[in-house]
Amino acid sequence: MSDPPTLRDDFVALLGFEPDPFQIQAMDALDAGRSVLVAAPTGSGKTVVAEYAVAKALAEGGKAYYTTPLKALSNQKFGDLVRRHGADRVGLLTGDNSINGEAPIVVMTTEVLRNMIYAASSTLEGLKYVVLDEVHYLQDPYRGPVWEEVIVHSPPEVDLVCLSATVSNAEEVADWIGAVRGDTETIIEERRPVELHQLYMVGDRASEQPHLLPTFVDGHPNPEAAKLDSASVRRGERAETDYRGRARTRFRTPRRLDVVERLDDEGMLPTIYFIFSRNACDDAVRHLVDGGMRLTTSEERAEIRAIAESKVDALSDDDLRVLDYGYWLNGLECGVAAHHAGMVPPFKETVEACFAAGLIKVVFATETLALGINMPARSVVIEKLTKFTGEAHKFLTPGEYTQLTGRAGRRGIDDVGYAVVLWSPFVPFDQVAGLASTRTYRLTSAFRPTYNMAANLVRRYRPDTAHHLLNLSFAQYQADQQVVRLEAQLERYQQTLAQLREDATCERGDVQEYRRLRRHDEGRRRGPTGAPVDEVVGALERIRPGDVLHLAGGKSGGRIVVLTTARRKGGDIRVRALTPDRKMLALGPKDFDWPPTAVGHVELPTPFAPNSHGYQREVATLLQRAKVRDAAAGAPDGPRRRPTRRDAADGDDSPGGTHPVARCPDALVHVRAAERAERVERDAQRLEQRIRGRTESLARQFDRVLRVMEAWGYVDGWALTPEGQQLARIYHEADLLVAEVLRSGLFDTLSPAEVAALASTFTFEHRGPNTPPAPRFPTARLRERWAHVEHLARELNLAEDDAGLPITRQPDPGFVELAWAWAEGDELDDLLADVDMSGGDFVRNMKQLIDLLRQVGDVAVDLATASAARKAADALFRGVVAASSAVTT
Repeated sequence: MSDPPTLRDDFVALLGFEPDPFQIQAMDALDAGRSVLVAAPTGSGKTVVAEYAVAKALAEGGKAYYTTPLKALSNQKFGDLVRRHGADRVGLLTGDNSINGEAPIVVMTTEVLRNMIYAASSTLEGLKYVVLDEVHYLQDPYRGPVWEEVIVHSPPEVDLVCLSATVSNAEEVADWIGAVRGDTETIIEERRPVELHQLYMVGDRASEQPHLLPTFVDGHPNPEAAKLDSASVRRGERAETDYRGRARTRFRTPRRLDVVERLDDEGMLPTIYFIFSRNACDDAVRHLVDGGMRLTTSEERAEIRAIAESKVDALSDDDLRVLDYGYWLNGLECGVAAHHAGMVPPFKETVEACFAAGLIKVVFATETLALGINMPARSVVIEKLTKFTGEAHKFLTPGEYTQLTGRAGRRGIDDVGYAVVLWSPFVPFDQVAGLASTRTYRLTSAFRPTYNMAANLVRRYRPDTAHHLLNLSFAQYQADQQVVRLEAQLERYQQTLAQLREDATCERGDVQEYRRLRRHDEGRRRGPTGAPVDEVVGALERIRPGDVLHLAGGKSGGRIVVLTTARRKGGDIRVRALTPDRKMLALGPKDFDWPPTAVGHVELPTPFAPNSHGYQREVATLLQRAKVRDAAAGAPDGPRRRPTRRDAADGDDSPGGTHPVARCPDALVHVRAAERAERVERDAQRLEQRIRGRTESLARQFDRVLRVMEAWGYVDGWALTPEGQQLARIYHEADLLVAEVLRSGLFDTLSPAEVAALASTFTFEHRGPNTPPAPRFPTARLRERWAHVEHLARELNLAEDDAGLPITRQPDPGFVELAWAWAEGDELDDLLADVDMSGGDFVRNMKQLIDLLRQVGDVAVDLATASAARKAADALFRGVVAASSAVTT
């Protein structure tokens, strides 16, 4: 007789295919009672291991919790498990939904499980497996620490199934989990289930179609593609001039319409086309639709419309009009769509469903789509290898590139997938090939003690146990192995510092003394004869790379050429420029006496390589030969002209103007070197503190957190005060500040709409380079309460700074009016008519606010305040917000 079928046999039969070796290895480890870390490429089938753990838990009469980093992923996985196991055995717990929470299988965000563990919830009884999907998310600076809290604090009898993208230090992560929880097996699968072909697409003004070339030939960078870089800068390859009369190169970044047409011709659709800008994604859809792109049949268009109508059924006609539903649906029916965080969830879910069904052929997406959503494609296009982080343009890391291209190739459908990078004048081909060939993706910890974490550790453990648990974190585990690397980094800092100090030395006088006098002069001289800062900033925003400017105090008549411009956090404009003698300058608004205007222009060479000495030499030569207008052309006439450093010899009798360094032709170079030396010195000092015997342990940082909490009355010795008990139940990045606002009674006696408005200051954060508009307060009482909140936030920041702790983000009143009006019942079209906010951002902010209001409703001591917070949450949960929280299976 044959042996009766085992759980494994039944599971494999349900799969319908033979598991891969790495999946079998992981299932063997789970059968042996070990936790597992599975690191494998996107689409390789990691979730099979998680589903086996779920099946084991059910077969053994236990529970399995499946955690994800995002609500959208939780909703998606909930639907998958309901279809496999039935609705009666699967639950969902997120900030938006609570469905069947006592079921043996529950899908939840990682934060929900962390909160259950800290609360010692009875629901944890019988838990056998916890799946931590996308565990590489633990390096996220804002939400990543939650993964470590779950791994360290989960009940010891629970086995973990950790699923990660391919990381180069998977063994290190698994060793840490093993040290914390016991026997853990590492399963690494580097083979992609679908072979990936790397391609390079180049637009050519001499050709109707863009060129599509393999990035690698016989394992090496394609020499033909490399030639395009050199050909694009040869004079013989120059084409006609542009509208400014400047010569244009033959090669260019292909137009989006041309890219899609070429992919269609090559049979490489459907594609996900990554553009790191929400507006650019929307513009790309408009460009294709207006260009006549039609990629669907009449039958497909009918299916698309049916899916869209089912997804937006809960939205009113007014909401759909505000969200421009008609135009959006027209794009879908053409087979193209955008996917980004600025869209309301029903629109995003429609795009995902239509794409998964093969109805939409092109999705223009930001990188957020790469985070776990199940949307594989035949090809992936990356328009640029740089993205704007809000402060500067940053080159993609190998890990980010791998995450994006992981979507290329549909298992069981495609034999190969395609990753297409578009030509750029600023990124040479060798950099493209280097990024595509690098597979290093090191996982690092973002863990740090928070006030809420400290309160829960005090509540649940003895002091020695709490410190021990902190030292079990991955952050501490990694810190103990990094001293050699930190020492090498410190040495580089010291070498840089020595060079900067040399550059900051002037034979004519003391540069530091000159800097102090200059700062004094700046304050004294800015007045009726000085240019307002906003005028200078506005002028700098109009400056473009290649523009020649005149800067008072420099050599060669102060002539410089602009290489790059960037807007930093806080709105400051920074200009990187080169002098004729190849000095690199980093300039800001304060370095210009008057709003600068271009006095000439040079065509910057390509490829763009500003850090190359050869490139700098070529640009400096072009600058010396450039024809420029009168250097004073941009300065005002008559007596309003503001004195400059070059005027010192002609009558500027200010302390800075008469200082010997002011007459040095390299004065600005010395000053900038001195300023940078100060920054590098501070960085080196911080690094030295980290190195000193690893004394900056997490346990010591925890002690500093406790000192702040004790000073503010949340702990007394090793015991929580009543306010501390309240803090232990507030899960928010501004946890202590929210607790202090509650304790101070600032939510008390407010109406539900006012509670919502005031609470929004903790959940909203203005994003983007533009200065936010002045906040508007619907009631005088709200304005008064906001002033108190601002004061508390400043006091807390001072206490944190004194303790050497990370600073709690300042509250932001930019959403106050919207939160109040929505809670009062205003309609969506009225609210969004006069604000620069997308429907998706409105919904996201409302959901975060509702989550905080529900917490306030649970923890507020004053019964009227608790009731007002709950009523506020209920009032906000309507219309497009409620529709965006619905779960379909």
